[in-house]
Amino acid sequence: MTEQVVPGHNRWHPDIPVAAEVNPGDEFRVECREWTDAQLGNNDSANDVRDVALDRCHMLSGPIGIRGAEPGDLLVVDILDLGPCQPPQETGPAPGQGWGYTGVFAKVNGGGFLTDYFPDAYKAIWDFHGQRATSRHLPGIRYTGITHPGLFGTAPSADLLAKWNERERALIATDPDRVPPLALPPNESDVLAGTLSAGSSEFNAVAREGARTVPARENGGNHDIKNFSRGSRVLYPVHVPGAKFSGGDLHFSQGDGEITFCGAIEMGGFIDFGVDLIKGGMAMYGVTTNPVFMPGNVEPRYTEFLSFVGVSVDHDTNTNYYMDATVAYRRACLNAIEYLKKFGYSGEQAYLLLGSAPIEGRISGIVDIPNACCTLYLPTAIFDFDVRPTAAGPTTANRGQCAVTS
Repeated sequence: MTEQVVPGHNRWHPDIPVAAEVNPGDEFRVECREWTDAQLGNNDSANDVRDVALDRCHMLSGPIGIRGAEPGDLLVVDILDLGPCQPPQETGPAPGQGWGYTGVFAKVNGGGFLTDYFPDAYKAIWDFHGQRATSRHLPGIRYTGITHPGLFGTAPSADLLAKWNERERALIATDPDRVPPLALPPNESDVLAGTLSAGSSEFNAVAREGARTVPARENGGNHDIKNFSRGSRVLYPVHVPGAKFSGGDLHFSQGDGEITFCGAIEMGGFIDFGVDLIKGGMAMYGVTTNPVFMPGNVEPRYTEFLSFVGVSVDHDTNTNYYMDATVAYRRACLNAIEYLKKFGYSGEQAYLLLGSAPIEGRISGIVDIPNACCTLYLPTAIFDFDVRPTAAGPTTANRGQCAVTS
């Protein structure tokens, strides 16, 4: 990203200059680097996952200024099209050039939803075949992805940025030595601030104050919503003049929750947008602390699922967690992993699959004390063998292995 004519950025800050400007009603294309800036390669080792420099992430394209946008407006964004690098499916060494990857991040460097169960780094490489993906690291699986951006949003105001930093530092202070950390505060290492010159007072302010891009916040950001695909319309709150719309982190596919942290099939590529404004829309519709979106109608037609249930109980310690949907969904994921292991997949392979395939995660019961109930829907058609339970038992086979660390 640093080698682009107009570099992008990897922090949220209102003073990062716009890279380009558009008018309401315009349609335009944004090209995006993969979120780590191609630190991970198409190989059979997960050392690059283990050693990835997270201070550089995410690499965002933009900011794009929308003429006439003012604080209090809603920025209307239509996703017209998106995909891997073109033409028509470019091949090369960077993610998005005909391939992508899913990573389980090490507990000491990022972690993931099941990091206490899978503390080491693992990786699966996926090859793109039009709309479908296959992996040499997860044989017997082929599925259609719901391609989408993981991260887009508007710039925060100085006041909103200060609130983010204040509340996240307070959270970190409750357990400052936790691994992985509870949140990521501003960090002056590996900062990229668009066209601002390193060492200038403006650049130093971004480095000192700029918010990390890992979580979703009031401006949008890293939502990782798999149905945020072609045909979607998103309404983003505008906090600064021009809105300063930025993003990237394109995904070929992802399961609900992106549970491995790098759980999608990560790629670089392109995304086409149309934009408009609703003047005064934040107050008009009560949209102040989050974007609103309408999902597109482009998704694979999977009609049969195996559904795994989890409740808010830690069965290892026989501990009840009152109405905790996070614990319940974690248990649903673990139950699915144990099931897939009976067919010959390792736990790590199953974990990678659940993060990247178009599984559906749902909060199914949130009122029946003391147990929240969550469910995970796994499409049966993504396997080239029958994964449904029968009296004959599971079809066990040698399913190879994912990429591991040396």
